[in-house]
Formats: sequence, structure tokens, C-alpha cells
Amino acid sequence: MAKHFHVNTPLLESASMSRRVGTTVYLKMENSQPSGSFKIRGIGHLCQQLTTQSRGVVCASGGNAGMAAAYVARKMGVPATIVIPSSSPQLVVQRLQDQGATVKITGKVWDDANAEALRLSETEGLTYVPPFDHPLLWQGHASMIAEVAASLGPGERPGAVLLSVGGGGLLCGVIQGLKDAGWTGVPVVAVETVGADCFNAAVKAGRVVTLDDITSEAKCLGAKTVCSKAFEYSRCSELTLISELVTDQQALQAVQTFLDEERVLVEMACGAALAAVYSGLITRLQDEGRLQTPLGPLLVIVCGGSSVDMKQLADLKHKLQI
Repeated sequence: MAKHFHVNTPLLESASMSRRVGTTVYLKMENSQPSGSFKIRGIGHLCQQLTTQSRGVVCASGGNAGMAAAYVARKMGVPATIVIPSSSPQLVVQRLQDQGATVKITGKVWDDANAEALRLSETEGLTYVPPFDHPLLWQGHASMIAEVAASLGPGERPGAVLLSVGGGGLLCGVIQGLKDAGWTGVPVVAVETVGADCFNAAVKAGRVVTLDDITSEAKCLGAKTVCSKAFEYSRCSELTLISELVTDQQALQAVQTFLDEERVLVEMACGAALAAVYSGLITRLQDEGRLQTPLGPLLVIVCGGSSVDMKQLADLKHKLQI
């Protein structure tokens, strides 16, 4: 088996976040992956399994999945075509090209770009890399929980896990990892922004639904339909899966606070999870009796994000009037 493309990321304790929630907060720093986000775990694993005799890979992504696919393809010496929607920031195009990928802009949202990626995989004979809906991706993402278990050591387990949901790939990977670690009882708090809430909409409707449009600025959470596996998990009685929403303003405020306090810049998609700490959502869930009081250590997945810089941050603050 070839070596992994991902790195073993730091598990850091945050004093300021711990003070806010009244329990130890551990940050799993997936922003420090070579491609800027957790996506490289699953995509690296999938590409190792599927692209041994490949003419190249094709991936539809407005950001992180594309960055991971481009990085892995470059390391494997195969060409990468990344199809992105027109809503993707210019800096994403630049970063993908820096990784040596061919960038194609198609449609307004991810779903349009994905249809083109599927077409190219057929006509050009390329290996299609799905951004979130594939068992090999979840298997790869599960490795982050194995690392957390190794870092915490025997006998210690998180009181809850906090993460952002886009299409559901990270959620499925984390649940897989919790199962592997024997931690199925650990509650998972899954956060989305209003306007990019395909998982929450499915949970409320009791079936997988497709959003009409993505109206949130957290574009990297912008899948209109959650993967069916994530929805299945929400119906599973052995798991405690809590779906919550924050506003774009709360997510952006969280990005800003995280930058000030932890000296790390992440994108709004990641800020959605962080907002659960900064906006008091975790404390509210405790008050409602949906999370325990006192709570064991809170594990926050800092999923990262490659499509943010200071200019983008300033633009978002202007747009959302923060």
C-alpha cells in the first residue's frame, strides 16, 4: 500500500473555547492538511484504490474536494480536470492551477458542475472523484477519529463531536470513525448555515430533499442534496445526531473570532461548526438536556478550507454587514 497523502494533524486544546463552554475543547486541525482541508483523507484513499490505471481524474468542486483531487493527482502523476461552478472565488481557480489542474467553469451551482464532471468521465474516460458521496471517502475520513483516539489515549473519549455538514461526507466519515473506535455513544452535533441546509431539511422532512437554491455565503457547504447515508444515520437509534443551524453572520463572526484567538484563518463552511461554540449553541443544547451537563471533552473538527484569504474575508464582512 502506498503511503497516505494526508498528514496526521495536530489535536490542540483551546483555552478560550474551553472557557466559553465550561469543558475542555480539543481542535482537530484539519486546516493543516496539504490541500487545506480534511477532504484529502477520503479523496487520497479513493484515488489510491481507483486510479491505478487511470487516464486522469475529474472532480466537480467549488473548492476543497477539487483542491484535494488536484493535489493527489499531481502526487500520483496523473492529469486532473476540476469542474467548478461560476460562484467559486477567483482564488480557487488560481490555487487549482498552481496544483497543475485544468479548470473548467460550468453552471451556477455545484450540481451543474457535477453533471459536467460525470459527462467528462464518460466521454474522456476519466476517473470520477465524488466530493462526498462514496464509501471509500468515508473510510478515508474516518482516519481522523483514529488519530484522535490515539492522541487522547486509552480510557478517554470525547463528550461530543462538533462538525460542519455540506454534502455529508465528513459526517459519514466521522460516524464511521466513531464506530471503529467503539465510541458510537458519543453525540455528534452537525451544523449548517441557513440557506445551505440540505441535511437539516432532510431531517425535518423525514426524507432526503433537494434545496431549490443555495442562498448562504458558505459556498463550500453548498450541496443541494445531502448524501443518503448521512440521512440514514440521522434515523439510526444507536446514534445521537443533532442537526442545528447558524446564520451566515454567526459563521462569519466565528471565522473572525477564531482568527483573532487561535491565529488561524478558515472558511465560512468551517466557521459554521465554530459558531456553535461562539454563539452559545452548545450551551443551549446542554440547557435543553440534549447534551450532557457537565460535558466531557468537546471535539471540534476544524475542517479548514482552501478558498479563503484576507480579501475574501473583507468582501464577506462587507456583504453581510459585519
